[in-house]
Amino acid sequence: HAEGNAIFGIQQGALDEGLRKSSADALLAIGFDGYAVGGLAVGEGQEAMFGVLDFAPGQLDPAKPRYLMGVGKPDDIVGAVERGIDMFDCVLPTRSGRTGQAFTRTGPINIRNAKFAEDTGPLDPECPCPTCTGYSRAYIHHLVRAGEILGAMLMTEHNLFFYQLLMADLRAAITGGTLGAYANSFRMRYATQKGG
Repeated sequence: HAEGNAIFGIQQGALDEGLRKSSADALLAIGFDGYAVGGLAVGEGQEAMFGVLDFAPGQLDPAKPRYLMGVGKPDDIVGAVERGIDMFDCVLPTRSGRTGQAFTRTGPINIRNAKFAEDTGPLDPECPCPTCTGYSRAYIHHLVRAGEILGAMLMTEHNLFFYQLLMADLRAAITGGTLGAYANSFRMRYATQKGG
């Protein structure tokens, strides 16, 4: 591999703790720069995914980064961080932005909904991103419904900003020793508008 690039071993084993332990042991014997938890977020549901994450990260080297592949819903990220995951990748913030879904502190909203046609507020009143400080829900609603590329761009910008803030908040909570309290507060607020 290229100098300076990290190689991650990918733990597999579906929902089976024994298979995941065997996979982890084999990967640890080889030694990698980091470890990925693979084979999740493929339709098993959040409860089953968290069930695996209750044991899988603990089977891997705690001194190395632990990466959860393809998981991107904000509440999934918060729960995974609580269970020892350090890194994520997912197309969700950009794909959702292109299709009119914005992530907010109180849950996702679909800006295409008619109720936003005359809403002069920002996508997320608590968000300091350029989209939220410069454009109204009504204007973005119009752009997205009209198929204007600017609508997808603004939605994507906001969603990426939301994810950056979420990860910064999680890092601060870990550093401050308040991860559990932060996660509980996040879940309570995020569920208030889910599906809006």
